[in-house]
Amino acid sequence: MASLSVYIAPLLVFGLVVFVHELGHFMAAKLTGVYAPVFSLGWGRRFFGWKRGETDYRVSIFPIGGYVRMASRDDEALAGIEGASTERGSLDGGAPQRPPEVPESLWDPTGLAPFGPKAVPADRWVENKSTSARVFILSAGVIMNILLTIVVSSGIYYRYGNPYLPAVIDSVVPGAPAALAGLQSGDRITAINGEKVRSWDQVLDRVSPITSGSVALDVVRGPDTLRREITPQLAESTDPVTGAPRKVGRVGIMVRDSVVREPVALGAAVTSGTRATWTMARNVVQVLGGLISGEVSAKNLGGPIQIARTSVQAARNGAETLWSLIAFLSLNIAILNLVPIPVLDGGQILMVLAERIKGSEFSMRTREAVARVGVLAVLALILLVTFNDVRSFFTR
Repeated sequence: MASLSVYIAPLLVFGLVVFVHELGHFMAAKLTGVYAPVFSLGWGRRFFGWKRGETDYRVSIFPIGGYVRMASRDDEALAGIEGASTERGSLDGGAPQRPPEVPESLWDPTGLAPFGPKAVPADRWVENKSTSARVFILSAGVIMNILLTIVVSSGIYYRYGNPYLPAVIDSVVPGAPAALAGLQSGDRITAINGEKVRSWDQVLDRVSPITSGSVALDVVRGPDTLRREITPQLAESTDPVTGAPRKVGRVGIMVRDSVVREPVALGAAVTSGTRATWTMARNVVQVLGGLISGEVSAKNLGGPIQIARTSVQAARNGAETLWSLIAFLSLNIAILNLVPIPVLDGGQILMVLAERIKGSEFSMRTREAVARVGVLAVLALILLVTFNDVRSFFTR
C-alpha cells in the first residue's frame, strides 16, 4: 500500500504554489499601505486560523486556491467570486457591535471593518493608491511564483546535480546513415559541425534541424578521434513542447540510458535554475500561442484532477520529481495569471493602465460588464479542463 504521504502530495503542490502567489499580493499590499483584513489559503467559509494585528490568517473549507481580501471598491463582488466567508460587511464602516457572522475571536472593538466598528481610512483603499502601486500589488503574485520557480529549480540543481545523458552510442540502426558512415557501439560523439557536445540533448538539438545536406560528427573511439560526414534522413516527429507534427533529421543512433549527474556549485546552480525557468517560460508561452492559433489542441489542457494525479505519481517517483512539478506549476500559474482576462491579474493590470490612459475611472456599469466577461471566461476554462480531466480518467 502506498504511504499516506504520497496522497498528501497534491495538497503540498496546490498549497505551496497558491500560498506563494497570494503571499506576493499580501506583501505588496502591506508595503503600499493597503488594508488587507484576510489572508486565506482556500476558499469558502473560515475553517480555522489566527488573527494577528489587523489581518485574519486562515485556512478555508475548500483547500484549492486562496485569496487576499483588500480594501477595494469591488470588495463585495470579488469576495463572492472567490467564495470568501460571510464576513463581508461594508469597509466604509462596521457595526458598533459584533455582527453574528463575525466570530468573537476576530472582533476588535477598536479595529477596522469588517472585524471592528471603524471605517477603513481613504488612504488605505486600493483605488486611492498610485498606478504604479496598484500594478505592483497585482503583479506581485506573478513575481513570487517566478521567484519560487527559480529557487526550487536552483535547489534541485544544487541538491541533485546537473543530469545528462552522455553522447555515447549504444547501437546503430542497420542501414541508417550512422551505420553507413561506420559509427559503432561505444563511440562517443564530441562535436557536431565543429561545435562541442557532451550530451544526447545537445546532439538532438544540432542534428534535428538538418533536414537537407550533411553534418560532420567528431567521435572518439578508443585512443582515436574520427570525423564522419553523415546525411540525416528526413523523419516525422512531434514538437516536444506543443505536440505539433514536424520534419526532423535522424541518423539512426541509439544511446545508452545511463544518466550522469554532475555536481553543481551554489552559484552555478542559481544560474542553471534561472536558465531553466526562462526555458520553461518560453515553452509555456509557445503552448499558449499554439492554443490561440489552433496548433495545440485544447484537449491537452488539464485541471485540478489531472494535477492531483500527476502530483501523486511525482511523489512516487521521488522528491526531485515532485519539486520539479512544483516549479513547473508555479511558473504556469504565473504566466496564465498574466493573460489579459478580467478577474485574472493580467486583466486587472490592463484595466488599471486603461484607466490611467483614459484619465478617469471606468463607470460601475463598465466594470461590472467586464467582470462578467472575465467570470464567464474563467468558468468556461474550468468546465473545459474538468471535462478533459474526467475524460482522461476514464480513458487512461
